[in-house]
Amino acid sequence: MAPLPTPSAEPDDSPDAYVGLPADRAERLARERGWSTVRALPPGAIITMEYLVGRLNFEVRNGSVARSWKG
Repeated sequence: MAPLPTPSAEPDDSPDAYVGLPADRAERLARERGWSTVRALPPGAIITMEYLVGRLNFEVRNGSVARSWKG
């Protein structure tokens, strides 16, 4: 049997740090801090619930990050 792959580490970063920032600035900052995928979503968007290591999600309301979470 093949060994299980070891997922890469996520950035040592708090999603809460992005709340209140303009969406474009938050996305640039997240990429600079090492997030491989940044996803901006409108409030109430229907999304899949699979967890992806290295992905940061933003709920964007009126151009600013209202909520942020990993996966």
